[in-house]
Amino acid sequence: MGFFLHEIRQKPTLAILTVKDSNRVFRGNLDNFRDLIQTGERFGVDVYIVTTKDFNLTSPEIYGYRFNDETKKWSRELVPAPQVVYNRIPYRKMEMKPEVQQTIQSCNRSSSIQLFNPSFFNKWTLFGWLSSAKESKPYMPDTQQLNSANDLTQLLRKHAVLYLKPVKGKAGRGIMRIDRLTTVNGRRNYRLSRQEDKKMAYSYHHSTDELWNEWNKHRGTHDYIVQQGIALTRYKERAYDLRALVQKTSKGVWSVSGIGARVAGRASITTHVPRGGSIDEPRKLLASVFGATEAKNILKRVRKAAVTLAEQIEKSSGNQLGEMSMDIGVDTAGHIWFFEANSKPMKFDEPKIRQKSLERIIRYSLYLINNGRRR
Repeated sequence: MGFFLHEIRQKPTLAILTVKDSNRVFRGNLDNFRDLIQTGERFGVDVYIVTTKDFNLTSPEIYGYRFNDETKKWSRELVPAPQVVYNRIPYRKMEMKPEVQQTIQSCNRSSSIQLFNPSFFNKWTLFGWLSSAKESKPYMPDTQQLNSANDLTQLLRKHAVLYLKPVKGKAGRGIMRIDRLTTVNGRRNYRLSRQEDKKMAYSYHHSTDELWNEWNKHRGTHDYIVQQGIALTRYKERAYDLRALVQKTSKGVWSVSGIGARVAGRASITTHVPRGGSIDEPRKLLASVFGATEAKNILKRVRKAAVTLAEQIEKSSGNQLGEMSMDIGVDTAGHIWFFEANSKPMKFDEPKIRQKSLERIIRYSLYLINNGRRR
């Protein structure tokens, strides 16, 4: 038996970290977890799920979850201690709980475990990092924290369209848009657009004070940033942006695993699919405006920009990162703009990107195991 356990332990080990749940075994995208386990099997990596409750740094074995293909159920069993931990805790609130933070911090300090993507990004912090570095600055829209009506006044002098975004937002929730309108008698008017599920709600205001009060009614407890609106290229009169998946390779360097396009819904201010957006092919959309040759060039520049931005985010964060998704816009002049990055990318529906994303997680984990601690 001792020999058999030793044999199992020779396999590289990767733990997917999440939290327990009262309604089902644990939180997170279970299909995604199953796909990662299967991909791990192909590469000879032992992949399992571990919750922060079961996590233990001092024992050679811990309780983890494996998926049983025959019963189609998850079973909790003793598994060998992980060499790499992949953080997939799905929500900020869960990640900020003291007991969860304790697990993450102890992984960060450990010399025997490699953790990557230790936390969600904060939008305002991201913009601070990227605007202050010369490599990433050209891609950054004019952005500031929204602290007073005066912030709106100043930016509306410079820009006809502004976006208001929650600092800790996800999937386009809480995003609002302001349009500067001019009426017949030359008086300024402003329109505030808000998304309510898949419908739009509009209100009209004569001053930035009125705008501020209306925004305040809908913001909840969230802090916001305010950002210059970009004249995005359109396809059949709908705005779209590009979603790039940037991951580390088997050599530990950043590379774009794929680029998808997200087209805004008919009455939507964002391109997020849960808000009515749809998926499309980037080259087709860009070619309809710029032609096939220039579309190819733009995509090449988008890939280069995505890698530059990922490198800068990792450098500024001081953490070990393995992947992120990025929302990137192309304006009508072909300029590339960064909108946001997410350290816990959702599943890409495009099959090729999906397959590559799974393989890269496993290959990067093997790189970490074989190359020791990188700090």
